Amino acid sequence: MAPNGRSGQRIEPSFGRDEDDDDDFRVEASDRVTASRKAAPRGKPPGKSKKKTATGKRGGSRRGGGGGFIGLVRTLFYWCIVLGIWGAIGVGGLVLYYGARMPSAESWSIPDRPPNVKILSVAGDIIANRGTTGGEALSLENMSPYIPQAVIAIEDRRFYSHFGIDPLGLARAMLTNVTTGRMVQGGSTLTQQLAKNLFLSPERTLERKVQEVLLAFWLEQKYSKDQILAMYLNRVFFGSNAYGVEAASRRYFNKSARDVNLGEAAVLAGLLKAPSRLSPARDPKAAEERAQIVLGAMREEGYVTDGEIKTAMSQTPTKAKSYWSGAEHYVADMVMDQLPGMIGEIKEDLIIDTTIDLNLEKKAEEVISATLDGDGKKLDASQAALVSIDGTGAIRALVGGKDYAESQFDRASKAKRQPGSAFKPFVYAAALEIGRTPMSIRNDGPVRIGNWTPENYDQKYRGEVTIADALANSLNTIAAQLVMEVGPANVVKVAHRLGIDSEMQANASIALGTSEVSLVELTSAYAPFMNGGFKATPHVIRRISKADGTVLYENTYDNPPRVLDPAVVSEMNQMMVRVLTKGTGKKAQLKGWEAAGKTGTTQSFRDALFVGYTSNLTTGVWFGNDDGKSMKKVTGGGLPAKAWHDFMMAAHEGLSPSPLFGTTGVQPVFDEGVQTPPGDMMSGDPEAFPEAPVGVDGAVAVGQRPIDQGGDQWGGQGTDQGNGGLVPPADVGETTGATRRTTLFDILTGG
Repeated sequence: MAPNGRSGQRIEPSFGRDEDDDDDFRVEASDRVTASRKAAPRGKPPGKSKKKTATGKRGGSRRGGGGGFIGLVRTLFYWCIVLGIWGAIGVGGLVLYYGARMPSAESWSIPDRPPNVKILSVAGDIIANRGTTGGEALSLENMSPYIPQAVIAIEDRRFYSHFGIDPLGLARAMLTNVTTGRMVQGGSTLTQQLAKNLFLSPERTLERKVQEVLLAFWLEQKYSKDQILAMYLNRVFFGSNAYGVEAASRRYFNKSARDVNLGEAAVLAGLLKAPSRLSPARDPKAAEERAQIVLGAMREEGYVTDGEIKTAMSQTPTKAKSYWSGAEHYVADMVMDQLPGMIGEIKEDLIIDTTIDLNLEKKAEEVISATLDGDGKKLDASQAALVSIDGTGAIRALVGGKDYAESQFDRASKAKRQPGSAFKPFVYAAALEIGRTPMSIRNDGPVRIGNWTPENYDQKYRGEVTIADALANSLNTIAAQLVMEVGPANVVKVAHRLGIDSEMQANASIALGTSEVSLVELTSAYAPFMNGGFKATPHVIRRISKADGTVLYENTYDNPPRVLDPAVVSEMNQMMVRVLTKGTGKKAQLKGWEAAGKTGTTQSFRDALFVGYTSNLTTGVWFGNDDGKSMKKVTGGGLPAKAWHDFMMAAHEGLSPSPLFGTTGVQPVFDEGVQTPPGDMMSGDPEAFPEAPVGVDGAVAVGQRPIDQGGDQWGGQGTDQGNGGLVPPADVGETTGATRRTTLFDILTGG
């Protein structure tokens, strides 16, 4: 029988746990590990084995790199790989997503550059570039080599080595922006910038950036580096409405990009960071400082030497002139207004050859400006206009106002004003056509036509005068009488025939120029007196061509209609010469040159004009105010005649004088029954019209027209010669018994 004590009970193993421990069976990790190893030697205490096993575990962890610094590095490397893979997947997904939203790559093409219109003078010099870009496109070979070097150095140094994007440049830009805490550098390459400018909007979104990169890859695959750079330089914005290096160069330096020097190229490249803020027109100092940074970048890249840098930096900073100044811009506006009517919509680059002589244009502008700044201020004249044309109607110079930068309104071609007495030559020409002559006599006295009573400027009457004398002294009463003799409608017809296009009222007051006309049409209507009686259609465009030389339009105006009988032209010239020598236009006399013309002044001195001509040019000048305010007694024989004189003297400098059509060897004609006046009734000069043919009992021979002592039936140095062609002004062509003289017409037309 078993004993009743505790010693008789079976004792279960406790596995080292206290009696209060849970009865759950658990196995330590160390036990699991050692179970696979060799069993501990017998007789070893369990506690020792456990300790050794734990120590072995720690040592195993160190040998396997599972802890410490190396383990941390390995963990970081591992997670970088994981995150990189997932990042690549994410980026790929974005690229696929945004790429799918773009049109098919097969349909991608470079959009056409907005068309540029290059306007040239008669000598081939550039007057202006018009269009959205403001300048023509140039190849890399045609522009200054400093320009692409400067742009690459400051904008994209690895342009010729990257594949559309520059990872190094992007990383550098990101680091710089992070360390400075603001946007300092951009990581876009020139190719990316071109892609953005060509295809994308300027908004900053993830979609636009992804598309920009895709387009940059496409550009790099499709075009060479030089082609990409050329496209960029010809399209990038340089501020002040200038797109492309040619437009910017002309905008800021008034020269072609072909001729830009090192310092100027640095200024242009510096503009790309902030075109408006760094503009030399706005802040020359900021532009210079940025240019010096560009020069430093060029030196680092090996494009220039220290000596070249020193020379460029020592130069005076370029100060941009006001680009939209200069009378030539009035001409450019006129050209652009006329183009659509000639060729329709402008869809490609065009080259316009004009009739403008830039030397004459500058002289005209200088004269107008000087006259307004001088006597004009004292006499309350704030504006003026000038137009000068040759015998074919080609406009050689045009000034539409005092300063184009202040006002772009063209007062020469668009403003219509009363011409005043400058309209009277058409009245007298109409009178000559119905049989009146320069020596026809009329009574200068009070005249009443309906409710209208015209008065002379000085409110005096002279009694009996010749109509030549009446024209020279601008007598209003005689002009009114002649209008009623001829008929207002016939006067209007003559004016239209000679070149006035504006609508006119056929009434008696037309004698005093009450119908409004433009200065261009008024001046062109005087040209038939200069060229022998042919219409001179005013024009400024000679030829319109494409960039490849294809001619779209050309007109030489070499077969104009005859609008005046040569005999009438001869008599008109004789009379209008006297306006300058004996009449109201004395201030317009040209030393050594025979000139003719007519003054004009409107009511209350609101407008003052002088239109006159030599054998080379017909020029009209207007002075007044845009608001119609009266000047201080300025007449056509004052400021306009003086300005006309100054311009014409400069225009004829170095040329040989030649007489007007029909004024050499001409004998006067009188009405039947009129006694031969003693000497010259018009001036008291008995030699003015020598050897007047006198009939029986002193009556003057009737119906005789000018006799040419040299055999020309019209008495002029040019005739129609039966071919219907234009009689050139002056003595262009061969002359009898004399060597050919060089005239302004020769120079202008290349003869």
